[in-house]
Amino acid sequence: MTLLLASFGISVASALIPVINIEAYVIGISSTGVGSAAAITLSLVCGAGQSAGKIVWYEAARRGIDSGWMQRKLSGPKIQASYQRWVSRMEGRPWFGGAILFAAAFVGIPPLLVMAAVAGALKMPMWVFLPTILVGRTIRFWLCFEFGTLVEWGVLFDWIVFWG
Repeated sequence: MTLLLASFGISVASALIPVINIEAYVIGISSTGVGSAAAITLSLVCGAGQSAGKIVWYEAARRGIDSGWMQRKLSGPKIQASYQRWVSRMEGRPWFGGAILFAAAFVGIPPLLVMAAVAGALKMPMWVFLPTILVGRTIRFWLCFEFGTLVEWGVLFDWIVFWG
């Protein structure tokens, strides 16, 4: 239970503070011999923590986009054109935005922190935002656990020695 709570806390912190690397944490835990059932549970817990943390960025952008300060920042012609282009792409097309958000959650390109803020600024529906990040991050962390298992078994080391 302590591991689950610690993992949730670290994943929330890493969602808010970009210098905290949750992937390194997950790989570190997996190399200690966590079983496959625990890996799935921990992946889900870390995915939930990341999702909770990204909601903060989403809400900050969603609420801040209408502020006077932000409107002044968006008033430049190039920035306004870019913003309007994204609004027109995403408006009425939640699956398009969801696909881009899933790529950010799963692969990390574009960065998820940036996409969470963009999704908030564009007022993406929460029913698209939250499950997309949860699923994408959970799969990503499960793959990190699998990678850590390879490191534990020495398979990666053997592969590097053989091909190196």
